[in-house]
Amino acid sequence: MENTLTTSPAAVPAPTSRKQRDLLTFAAIIGGLLLFNFIAQRFFFRLDLTEEKRYTMSDATKKLLRDLKQPVTVTVYLTGDFPPAFRRLEQGVRETLTEFQVYGGANLNYIFIDPSAGSTEAARNAFYQTLFKKGLKPTNLGATENGKRVEKIIFPYAVVSVGGHDKSVLLLRGNQAAPAEVRLNQSIEGLEYELASAIRTLVPALRKRIGVVEGHGELTNAQAGDILGTWQQQYDVFRVTLSKVKDLSALDAIVVAQPKTPYSEDDKFKLDQFITQGGRAMFFVDALRVDLDSVSRNGASLATPYNLNLDDLFFKYGLRLNQNLLLDLNSGQIPLVTGLDGNKPKIEPMPWQLYPLINRFSPHPITRNLDAVYLKFVGNLDTVKATGIRKTPLMTTSRYTRVLPAPVPINFNDARLEPNPKLYQKGFQPVGYLLEGQFTSLFANRARPGTLQFQPEKLANAKPSKILVISDGDFIRSDVDPKTGNPYRLGFDRLANTEFANRELVLNATDYLLDETGLIAVRGKQITLRPLDKVKLAEQRRRWQLLNLGAPLALLGAFGAVRAWRRKRRFASFAA
Repeated sequence: MENTLTTSPAAVPAPTSRKQRDLLTFAAIIGGLLLFNFIAQRFFFRLDLTEEKRYTMSDATKKLLRDLKQPVTVTVYLTGDFPPAFRRLEQGVRETLTEFQVYGGANLNYIFIDPSAGSTEAARNAFYQTLFKKGLKPTNLGATENGKRVEKIIFPYAVVSVGGHDKSVLLLRGNQAAPAEVRLNQSIEGLEYELASAIRTLVPALRKRIGVVEGHGELTNAQAGDILGTWQQQYDVFRVTLSKVKDLSALDAIVVAQPKTPYSEDDKFKLDQFITQGGRAMFFVDALRVDLDSVSRNGASLATPYNLNLDDLFFKYGLRLNQNLLLDLNSGQIPLVTGLDGNKPKIEPMPWQLYPLINRFSPHPITRNLDAVYLKFVGNLDTVKATGIRKTPLMTTSRYTRVLPAPVPINFNDARLEPNPKLYQKGFQPVGYLLEGQFTSLFANRARPGTLQFQPEKLANAKPSKILVISDGDFIRSDVDPKTGNPYRLGFDRLANTEFANRELVLNATDYLLDETGLIAVRGKQITLRPLDKVKLAEQRRRWQLLNLGAPLALLGAFGAVRAWRRKRRFASFAA
């Protein structure tokens, strides 16, 4: 008997049709994409494959944005029909703010407004006036369109608004002496710091305390009015008379601005103890006394050394303020009477080598990509041995410098004379230093002045500190508007109608000394320019245009031909 195994037709699975398989594949792809997007929304990451990490945001900025407690709105006016270079800056702003929004979330929003988008000239002018009242100054941008030279008005600003308070941010920065491409690149490098710094200024936080020392002929509130008012936006600022306080422990930083009379030993002891215990300090001091009133009355005067009784303190910390004056062929100007215009004196600006313009800086975050600064009657600085102290020369004079030891004759008529370049061969002279480290007390193993209290060699509460020294007491002095009596912005030169970067340097230095978040380090960010070879570009332009247009079309045609051939071959086999 033959046994036969039979299978019911219902037990055999029906073959899946090709259409069903395609639908299942399509559904699986859609489901995978949805799942990927769902995960990506909750676990953000970004790969920065650029060599200089241009799209990588600093940890300090990320923390600032993540900790926002109230909405921040950034309004950018740098948008419109620009040449490619300025479109690159605009795109840099967009990319930076987009990255900000990733970490700031719903608390950070930004909008771009074209100031020239008004339908009529009257509407555009009305909007321009609104921006003028906010303190936003336009820039005339020259461009060539259809073979014609045209001028465009742009407002390279952003306005950061937090809780009803606004702060304007100049987006076009950098060194004005640099080529336009380099300056735009410097502006892009500084976008993260400029925008993040403005947000930090407006966001409520624990305010640091700055003490401005007085009692030795230092600058008054009126003379230093602009920088004091700017500091007060972010810090608590106090006037401090050393003889009236026990110590300076309640402060985070001190400022010594152009003293003219000696510091007593006890005053110097208080400064020393503050610095060696971790307090920050900024010194703007002159080595020589220059009396311009005497020069105006008598036609000439002598610049003689000050006796500030601070030389041994600086020397202990690793620095020496030399008793001389520097003359620089790269200089500012003074107004001089050069003749008569009718019955009125004719006044013209003349170069004045005793007013150096500094345009050579260290790549340090305080001075990186900084525009020129303006100094008056400045001496040079030398370093001496100080164990454990790092000394950074922040700025120097130009290559064409002359050094005159004290006493130095000062005569306005010297500005009328053509300088002899052979006398200006002393090279780059440092005029600003940053000192960092654990400073050794000047009074170690000595008794405190006026007492028998012995000071140990090492203090139990000693901490590392930072000191800025600039050998120009006028560096933070603001000119005063004779009509209103209000101070001009620090660094503004009425004669040249130009604003130099003194204010920016001081604010950067204050941030570096006091900001514990490390945000100032963002100023060290560097983006390398990689320009195309303009000669080769002109020679090979047509070749690359044809390649860019023809290669995609050729690849597309080849792909279509191969696909058609495969389909024909496949269906031919089925027909056979």
